[in-house]
Amino acid sequence: MEKQVLIVGASIAGLTLAYWLNRQGYQVTLVEIANGLRRGGSPIDVRGDALTVAREMGILDQIKAYEFVHTDEIVNANDKPIVQFSINAQAEYTGDIEIHRDDLVNILYQAIPAKAVEFLFKNRIETLIQTDDSVAVRFQTGERREFAFVFGADGTHSTVRKLVFGPEAQFARFFGAYFALAEAPAIKANSLNSATLYQEVGKTAMLYSFKNAVHAGLLFRSSRLDYDYRNRDQHKQILRDHFDNGLWKIPQILAAMLASNELYFDEVVQIQMPTWTKGRVALVGDAAHTTGFPTGMGTSLAMQGAARLAFELDTFKESYPAAFASYYQTFQPFVVSVQARIERGLNWLLPPTEAALEEAIKRFL
Repeated sequence: MEKQVLIVGASIAGLTLAYWLNRQGYQVTLVEIANGLRRGGSPIDVRGDALTVAREMGILDQIKAYEFVHTDEIVNANDKPIVQFSINAQAEYTGDIEIHRDDLVNILYQAIPAKAVEFLFKNRIETLIQTDDSVAVRFQTGERREFAFVFGADGTHSTVRKLVFGPEAQFARFFGAYFALAEAPAIKANSLNSATLYQEVGKTAMLYSFKNAVHAGLLFRSSRLDYDYRNRDQHKQILRDHFDNGLWKIPQILAAMLASNELYFDEVVQIQMPTWTKGRVALVGDAAHTTGFPTGMGTSLAMQGAARLAFELDTFKESYPAAFASYYQTFQPFVVSVQARIERGLNWLLPPTEAALEEAIKRFL
């Protein structure tokens, strides 16, 4: 029992944690609500100490091999470039690696030795009861099992966090914006391996062209909306309400999103908690500390946090409370510093005024 652990969520944080705990001799079970590894999403960044984590996992060269190097442009409503640049060449991004999310997930999954970790796809936890010695879990299938520890790596809307720490509203800080992502196969990009942005005050549309596919994003500022984050029909109606009769390629992007079965829609929010652990349960990645996508650090923090948690458990082998306490005390200050960057990123992605819109463009002139 001492070595049997459950990780909830098979994304960046969950897979990274599974790798390290398996390497340390734990018997790891990983449960994921989706039918398989979660697919989709826009390019993501691996930065800073996350590159060190990747190197220690032996996957840095693979990540580099899948790097998404692209040109960038901001265009007007007539699709004419206002400014062209390369985000990869900006001084503040030197050394960062941009990669498609699917590629990184595949690399992390393949880093785990075959059959070393038990994967339970198309399943989820329903209840979680702690004792001094174990955590009793009932799965959606009805199966009941006990684990020494449970780790919630199940994202911003974490079920583990809700079951153990309480409702999401206690910990979520909303930043007045929403975003949607989907593949847009019917749209022709201006060029291969490119990122194109069209911006208005409080609204942004994006197209990414890479790996012979085009992905689209829509972002907008708004007061808090009343909707179910799991209800895709509601998401699509919200997008209609905000982007009907849009300029540039917004009509085509909207059509692609309305037709998509894989639309991702969410609010720009941060999760801020006074602790990430309770008893034998610990949170990692977005479940513990969503930074909000405008920081560009969610992926890196997921990898770093998972590695840090595993390191602390290995360091304090005889005292998991000490390991959990050190995990929070050593990593939380860095998380706070990253979360503090969100307003800067949000003001560039979604300029709130005409002056801010002009300033966002001047940044790359």
